[in-house]
Amino acid sequence: QVQLVESGGGLVQPGGSLRLSCVASGSIVDYYVMAWYRQAPGKQRELAAAATIGDTINYADSVKGRFTISRDNAKNTVYLQMNNLKPEDTAVYYCNAHPLIGVQVWGQGTQVTVSS
Repeated sequence: QVQLVESGGGLVQPGGSLRLSCVASGSIVDYYVMAWYRQAPGKQRELAAAATIGDTINYADSVKGRFTISRDNAKNTVYLQMNNLKPEDTAVYYCNAHPLIGVQVWGQGTQVTVSS
């Protein structure tokens, strides 16, 4: 199975933008869904955005219109462009690879903090 490494997190002011990247150690074509989850302190991990191999995309209602997920299968990379960030977007963001059959894979997470 692949290993996933996230990057691009950091501290940003409200209204700012960040772009997260998730680089896989191998091909992501075998993974039906590539997704970004997030977990805020004291809360359960939740889906932020997901993209299937067929380019079907889903977003959590809380991020619709602000976040954009994209997958570059040739570069084995998934991105999450986050615009108009809000304090409630503060969380650890995890990359996830989910095959149709088999075990899903998680990255180690990258911290996003939105604060003035």
